[in-house]
Amino acid sequence: MILLLSVAIAPGLALFSYFYLRNQISAEPSRTLFHTFIYGAILTFPILFIQHVFEVEQIFQSMFLRNVLFTSLLEEFFKWLILVMAIYQHVEFDDPYDGILYGASVSLGFATVENILYIFTFGMDTAFLRALLPVSSHAIFGVVMGYYLGRAKFALSESSKPLLFIALLAPLSLHMMYNGILSVKWISLYFMIPFMLFLWWLCLAKVKKAHLMTIQHFNKRNDISEIL
Repeated sequence: MILLLSVAIAPGLALFSYFYLRNQISAEPSRTLFHTFIYGAILTFPILFIQHVFEVEQIFQSMFLRNVLFTSLLEEFFKWLILVMAIYQHVEFDDPYDGILYGASVSLGFATVENILYIFTFGMDTAFLRALLPVSSHAIFGVVMGYYLGRAKFALSESSKPLLFIALLAPLSLHMMYNGILSVKWISLYFMIPFMLFLWWLCLAKVKKAHLMTIQHFNKRNDISEIL
């Protein structure tokens, strides 16, 4: 049991450590990040419950519609809602790169609990594949969401609302493409590898941009403090 739990938690911990260590400007408070991770972990249960109810009641007759549209929208909307309601106005969200960390944290909280439940149900045989696909994809969706939240937080007031909307729309679109590829069995093998490579390229590009924006943000803040 301890081995299964360790295997289930390890991918999320490794991915979050990577994004955390990329932050070379300032150390984000670990307590706030841990709380965000817990929010994402708790979020797993109502999402799974809603999915179960819709499946039992057969609300969607189409498997494609349920797995691609509904599941993607449900998961990304609730992660976005948590970030907007609990983190966006938080005093410790004080530079653009923080969006990356909080987005990855809430997504990996969700992905880690989902991974624990899945591995305890289906065993170790699925652990490696799940680390490469569901866990890492959720992390990337969270990074993309957090990137646009970070931009919205420190943008001019008139441009913040569109960016908040993009913070939901961008990861939702990626999630729908991911689930769409998985749902069509005969193409999933051929398209998933290049799609995951594209996701990682996009993720690293957003991380780099957020890092540069954070440097500019601190430089501007230092310039203002020197003037005052």
